[in-house]
Amino acid sequence: MAEKKKSIMLIVIIIVVALLCAGGVAYFIATKYFADKGDGNSQTHDPGVMLKVGDPKEGLVVNIGGVDSGHYLKIGLTLEMKPDKNAPSGEGKTVSPEEIKIQDTVDYVLRSQSIDNFAPNKQAQLKNTIKTEVNKALGDERVYNVYITNFVFQ
Repeated sequence: MAEKKKSIMLIVIIIVVALLCAGGVAYFIATKYFADKGDGNSQTHDPGVMLKVGDPKEGLVVNIGGVDSGHYLKIGLTLEMKPDKNAPSGEGKTVSPEEIKIQDTVDYVLRSQSIDNFAPNKQAQLKNTIKTEVNKALGDERVYNVYITNFVFQ
């Protein structure tokens, strides 16, 4: 009887040790996997160049819903753009053709939206639309992110 208890105890100890080893290996693999993969919020691209759309102080003022609607949007937008190593430095006061295309596209997107699309719960969709249309206008995936820095709807 004592020998049977010892063998059962030995089996239980072996099972516990095996479970501890399996747990340690699983923990090691999981931490390595998630450390290499990241948390999903890390940048997967080079740091972008920030470009403010519209007037540096005022942003954009756009008539929404047609000429007779009486609704106006004052919005500050900043685009995080892929750096262009061939572009001249933007230290002069002239506006580049690329910036003109960007502003025209953003104006078009904002003016073409219905009033309902400016609800706070639809801002992510608005930002995505601006990003998509600007990338189409530039002919490349140049825009990483769109940031709304000021938003006044009247």
